[in-house]
Amino acid sequence: MNRKVSIAPMMDCTDRHERYFLRLISKNVLLYTEMIVSEAISRGDKKKLLSFNINEKPVALQIGGSSPKLLAEATRVGEEFGYDEINLNLGCPSKKVEKNKFGACLMKEPNLVADCLSKMQSVSSLPITIKTRIGYDNTEDYENLYNFITVLKNTGIKTFIIHARKAVLGKFTPKQNLNIPPLKYDFVYRLKEDFPDKEIIINGGISSVNEIKNHLKKVDGVMIGRAAYHSPYLLAEIEKEIFNNENSPSREKVIEKLLIYVKEEIKKGTRLNQIMRHTLGLFHGQTGSSFWKRYLSENLCVRDADIKKIDHIMDKVKLSPQVRSVGQID
Repeated sequence: MNRKVSIAPMMDCTDRHERYFLRLISKNVLLYTEMIVSEAISRGDKKKLLSFNINEKPVALQIGGSSPKLLAEATRVGEEFGYDEINLNLGCPSKKVEKNKFGACLMKEPNLVADCLSKMQSVSSLPITIKTRIGYDNTEDYENLYNFITVLKNTGIKTFIIHARKAVLGKFTPKQNLNIPPLKYDFVYRLKEDFPDKEIIINGGISSVNEIKNHLKKVDGVMIGRAAYHSPYLLAEIEKEIFNNENSPSREKVIEKLLIYVKEEIKKGTRLNQIMRHTLGLFHGQTGSSFWKRYLSENLCVRDADIKKIDHIMDKVKLSPQVRSVGQID
């Protein structure tokens, strides 16, 4: 599995429509689902929760939970649905997540996490990975992180995705936990030095190809989050600069390919805004990008759109001089 660059699991963002859209731009980045709770997989509509388009692959399923039995079941089901990796969330800092005993609070219980990982590995041949923080609350010393990773390593886990911030539980909101705790990339670099035979992926505040290149000098891979969501065409630059692939489609071609998907999904009952909301940043940083966002807001992100209306709007958008300028159409 190539984890040189991956897109972070993001709640309300990396659903199946977002992943399909991003895959139109990049064929090499590894995509992750939103976190799905193991209990929901056990009791809920598995098809609704886990189905995805084969064109999204490679794609990893991130699950949350603290019951070895439920996590093992979720892992087995995830493999049956065709995911390429199962990732355990040990980094989410929300109060709701902590109340239900999963996410970052599990850093306090390394032996329980080890039991969960052992059980997950026992039912699947897929790579089992973890995504965690460098610490929590007032526990932010490297020694504690080292000991935590050591316990997990002993289960046979080979890949560790590290968000280089601590989680402040209870006091900060999830959004504040993405900004306020300082980034400590050196902790992640030290992990790679201390565990040279393990795959160490760095995450947190990374927003440019130059930053990715610099991190790759010290670790095995880079995971980006909000930068990819707000500026998805960054993936075309990543394809070119990191994967030596200069064949990413233009923004206009991405729209044209996405329209085929949109038509198929509308027939299945998907609302147009469920898909198109993910494309607001497609022309980020380009002259006229505000036109694209405004046009989507006024015309596409509606519930009652039919196929004819979609065709009309997309034709109009593609012919618009504003979009020609932002899309760099030939």
